[in-house]
This record gives sequence, structure tokens and C-alpha cells, in this order.
Amino acid sequence: MNFSGLRAPSAAMPPIRNKPSATACASASLSLPSFCSSHFSGDPMHMTDRGLLALVRHEGLVPGPYLDVKNVWTFGIGHTAAAGAPDPARMPRGMPADLEAGIREAFRLFRADIVAYEADVLRAVKVPLEPHEFDALVSFHYNTGGITEAALTRHLNAGNRAAAAQAFMGWLRPAAIRSRREAERDLFRHGRYPNGTIPVWAVDRNGRVDFSRPIRRLTETEALAQLRPSRVPVPPSMPAEPVTPTASMPQTSWFARLSAFFSNLIPRV
Repeated sequence: MNFSGLRAPSAAMPPIRNKPSATACASASLSLPSFCSSHFSGDPMHMTDRGLLALVRHEGLVPGPYLDVKNVWTFGIGHTAAAGAPDPARMPRGMPADLEAGIREAFRLFRADIVAYEADVLRAVKVPLEPHEFDALVSFHYNTGGITEAALTRHLNAGNRAAAAQAFMGWLRPAAIRSRREAERDLFRHGRYPNGTIPVWAVDRNGRVDFSRPIRRLTETEALAQLRPSRVPVPPSMPAEPVTPTASMPQTSWFARLSAFFSNLIPRV
């Protein structure tokens, strides 16, 4: 995403995106080409929970369609028509009547969109990656769409991780994006994940976002529940209920145990 110099820092607003075209590897049910596979196993590499939280925190969340500084209709966590349906320009304007439903939809689209960006990174990078490095690269690509042509990718494929880390700072237009680039560089270099809540911003029917104050802040637990909805907590095991005797159960054993109990209380001569 490219910013206007008039925008506030990225940590306080959803960035503006130049979306690359949707790429292959979106269907996990099909056999994936080699570039879509993890360097350590036959399974495709995906962002970690902490990486997803960091990315969503950078982006922020707007639960209604809004116009970015380039007048591109955007929704939720950076979703545009270039990523696929739905087209934010055709969505109902303004805030949703059900805020929770709007937040759920934003996360649903983000989960669908992120798959293509993960695949782009796996295709562009030819060397093994640590999970925190992969998280940083996907965050960078989701923001810029530039993983293929970036110098950091060339340095990384050449085996120069130090130069690759520094090359994150070559993407600083506008200057307001600096704090995000520094966070992505530090995540790539040191595995240092940011933390904090995730802002939810209000938008009017004209597509203007009110960045003066978030209408809500999601905790990491709330965000993870949206990012990983298939993970249903297992309820704690309940103590076994006492068995109720039925007519079919023999009663002699009960009397035998009772007789033995009283016999132990009676002193023997």
C-alpha cells in the first residue's frame, strides 16, 4: 500500500494498498507446486498467530467501505476488489447495523486474502525461512505488493540476511510508514513481535474514516478468535455423574456392603 504524506502513521490507520493480482496456491486441497511448499516440509508455510496479529494491528480495521487516499474503495482489513469479491464499491455504505457482524466479515475476507500474499512470498524467496522472517515478509508484501521486485528479496536469496533486513527501510514512501517498516525489519531480524490492541475505526456513508478515536479496540484474544475460528476451545472434563440404581441392577451387593460396614462398627468378642 502507498500512503499519502498527509496521512497519519500506519499504526493509527489502515494503510492504502496496491494489490498484486491473486496468485496460485490458494486451494490447499490441490497438490501445490514446489515454490508453494515450506522449505522444511511438504506443507505450505503460513503466518504464525503472532504474525497475523502484528499485521492486523498495523492495518487497523474499518467495518464499512471507505475511500483510501487514491480513491480506491477498501473494506475491513485492507480488502479491495483487486483481491476478489466482494467489491467494496458495491457494499452498503457507512457503518454496519451490526458492528460485530461487520468485524466478522472483515476478518473473514482478510483470512481469504492473506493466502495469496503468503504464496507470493513463498514463490519469490528461494531460501529457507524462519517463521518470524516469513511473518515480516508477508506483512511487508501485504502493505506494498512489492516482494518480487524488492531489493530485500534479492539480498535474501543471495544469502545476505543483514542486507535484506536493512532493505526494508528502502520502502519509506510516504515518511509516515517508517514506524511500520522499522517494526517489520525488527521482526525479520530479531523475531521481535509488537503487541497491543487492534483499533476499529468508524466510517461515514461517503467513505470518510474518522481517525480521531477508535470506536473499539480488540484484544489479542478477540482477534485470534476471528483469525482462527476453527479452533474451538475444548470444554473442561466434567465429573462423572452418580449412577442411579435401576430395577435391573442387583440390590444384594448394596445390602452386602451395608452389612459389612455395620459389622466393622460392632466390637467383636
